Amino acid sequence: MSETIPAAQSEQINEIQRRLAEGLARIDPYHRLLGRPVHYRVIDGSTFEITYRDVPGIAEAEVLGVKRVIGADCFCTVAPQTAESVTVRFVVSLK
Repeated sequence: MSETIPAAQSEQINEIQRRLAEGLARIDPYHRLLGRPVHYRVIDGSTFEITYRDVPGIAEAEVLGVKRVIGADCFCTVAPQTAESVTVRFVVSLK
């Protein structure tokens, strides 16, 4: 089932993706997120989820840096994936 996203929210999502593409290299000097598998998903038309998999670890400063790059109201969760890696998920509220 495919969900239609309003134009304003689609623009916001595109802007977030552009910011991440341009800004991640500056705030991720150890390449913990840069180059990792990333998945984007819209939930209920009001929330944008960004999930990085196979991340070897992440520091609080890096999480805060990504939040600044995203530039919107968001929160982050970090969950174990394997013994060597975690899944880092950012959830952004769409306006």
